[in-house]
Amino acid sequence: MNRQIGFDTDKYLEAQIKRILERVSHYDKLYLEFGGKLRYDHHASRVLPGFKLDTKIQMLRKLGDDLEIVHCISAKDIEGRKIRRDFGLTYEDQILKDINDLRLLGLDVSAVVINRYNGEKAAEKFKQRLENRDIKVYYGYELDNYLDDIDKVVSNEGYGKSDHVPTTKKIIVITAPGPGSGKMSFAMSQLYHDRNNGVMSGFAKFETFPIWDLPVEHPVNVAYEAATADLGDYNCVDPWHKKAYGVESTNYNRDVENFAIMKRIIEKMVPPGDPMTEIKSPTDMGVNMANQGIIDDEVCREASKQEITRRYYQYKREFVEGNTTYDTLERMDRIMKRVDVTPSDRKVAVAANNAMNESKSDPSKGNNGLYTGAAIEIWQKETPVIVSGKLSKTLHSESAALLNAVKILAGIPDEIDVLSPIIIESIMRLKAQMNNPDQTLDVREVLDALAVSAVFNPNATECIKALHQLEHCEMHSTHLMDPGCEKPLKELNLYITTDAKLPELINN
Repeated sequence: MNRQIGFDTDKYLEAQIKRILERVSHYDKLYLEFGGKLRYDHHASRVLPGFKLDTKIQMLRKLGDDLEIVHCISAKDIEGRKIRRDFGLTYEDQILKDINDLRLLGLDVSAVVINRYNGEKAAEKFKQRLENRDIKVYYGYELDNYLDDIDKVVSNEGYGKSDHVPTTKKIIVITAPGPGSGKMSFAMSQLYHDRNNGVMSGFAKFETFPIWDLPVEHPVNVAYEAATADLGDYNCVDPWHKKAYGVESTNYNRDVENFAIMKRIIEKMVPPGDPMTEIKSPTDMGVNMANQGIIDDEVCREASKQEITRRYYQYKREFVEGNTTYDTLERMDRIMKRVDVTPSDRKVAVAANNAMNESKSDPSKGNNGLYTGAAIEIWQKETPVIVSGKLSKTLHSESAALLNAVKILAGIPDEIDVLSPIIIESIMRLKAQMNNPDQTLDVREVLDALAVSAVFNPNATECIKALHQLEHCEMHSTHLMDPGCEKPLKELNLYITTDAKLPELINN
């Protein structure tokens, strides 16, 4: 974990809530499109050290009781079984999880809107799943000639065709499990219906990134480009804002490209002099105040550069697995050059490869001719320490790195065993009886062995107590990890990257 703090969440929340309420004051109700993740914004917490994972939830709570949440999802994404990378859930399962989590936090989701609907059976099945849970569901229909026929879009055959979602609160937060879920089209449809019913509703965008009042080339904004490198999008100066106010601001290329159409839609939907006509640029549509929370620019710059190297390794893995293209890797190379970082700037990656190479130099090491390495950066009294692990006949390299790290954090000397040899042998024997060709212990099995050993070994107990200190620590492996290693490491909230090599290709 980076112990240095560059962001003050409380200071940010004060400025952000004030900004949103100021925008709300112009309308009977405000549709607030939420970009990014509503919960667990790990990207923000990594590039803005000090940004708390529950910052957005805190903000919603502080906005008061006059707020409701609507989830959007595209029928096309339901049909295609689109997956969220971070949690490995389909978009529809992610929505169900989010609704349940928000309810536990006292925040209710009033409806789910299935956008771009055109008779998809999978969407209808999801609608049934939601309604069986007493969740209200509405359809937003696919609009033909969306960019060409504004007259049709702003009519009963366009926005008016989609279901009107009844709302009772002054602030309607619109969220989604991922991009392309139709949040904007839903908001515009609601405005169309509301305005026809005499309700003066408005629209605003809440997106943490890019930060509009930081330069395009600021590492925090470049890190956002890295996060979306597979989409081919990029940050740019908002030409509309510069023309209207003579001030440079940073925005997203798609928002800039689509603003001319959005401006025409707004002008067709509302009368002259309406507060919505005061929106002169994509930047004007936003209410983001993230820059107000930055208290140490240098810390945020360095954290963002580290995030860019993480993204490089993420895309490298996705390329190996066939989930992204070579274009993405080339784009990442250009992004890294812009902030002057290289793959070797990730210290745990260098340490993991050094551990593997050291193991390969000793024929007695490794496991049946296979060699892998892993490394974790832990913090001792605000000082970073890199701990490595190597594949052996007993432990996966990730398991070895994990054990070495928690022993140091717990203050246990290296020569003292914390896992009972009897328990290790028992697990390995069981795996052999189950015809598992790999008898070495993965991370899940090591954690289970620690839990059992803790019954009679106080050192194992201390190691378990130290596990929480691994949260947000950096980790790297030389190879594609087994699920028995990767899943529990993610549950421990380590920041994991990999070279995505296959162990069988690293033979001596």
